Amino acid sequence: MLFPEIELPALDLPTEDGVPLETNWHRIQMNLLIDSVHFLWRDRTDYFAGGNMFIYFSFDQVRNRDYRGPDFFVVKDVDGKQDREAWVVWEEQGRYPNVIVELSSPSTLDIDLGPKKELYENTFRTPEYFCYDPDGSRLVGWRLQSGRYVELEPDAEGRLWSEELDVWLGNWHGQFQRVTATWLRFYDEEGVLVPTLAEAEAQRADREAWRAKLEAHRAKAAEAEIARLREKLERYGIAES
Repeated sequence: MLFPEIELPALDLPTEDGVPLETNWHRIQMNLLIDSVHFLWRDRTDYFAGGNMFIYFSFDQVRNRDYRGPDFFVVKDVDGKQDREAWVVWEEQGRYPNVIVELSSPSTLDIDLGPKKELYENTFRTPEYFCYDPDGSRLVGWRLQSGRYVELEPDAEGRLWSEELDVWLGNWHGQFQRVTATWLRFYDEEGVLVPTLAEAEAQRADREAWRAKLEAHRAKAAEAEIARLREKLERYGIAES
């Protein structure tokens, strides 16, 4: 049986609520996760990674102006080349995020572990949800099993495995965008840090620079060896042929 097309009413869907991010760290951390996914799946276009972006999932939500904007999320098996200012579920064939990460703060931790966790578990049915508290560098996560979130067990390094992203999530202390702090980063199955596209390009440039230095050193060493052999030949009165 064919169902008639339903014309949806025009809706005013705000893309921001005017509330600033908690800290500069939060802004940079969101970009770090997004950029890391882009490197991880650099050969793919079938995903969307967003941060601090509203997700619209029901008309009641719009009517009540109940904005929900995860700090970081990934939706798989969608057109990643399409630009979006908000994630509107009914315009995305009913697709919800596969992974959500909330970057907590003292003012949001109870909400992240309470109402948001319940929403992602019962309404979004998001397979994996992670909550990171930068104040204590503490990471907790859950995976949906039989309709309920089951808390993930960390490894010896305190990292949590994401089946959806096929990476570990864990702490990394270092400098990113000129800020030295402890960041939430991705690690591959072997525990190697997943870089951002910019970091990977910088690493490639460093390797090329070291390779050029090595070649220059080898060339100088070869010239020195040739000069030494010439001197030895001259000492024995042997002319070069």
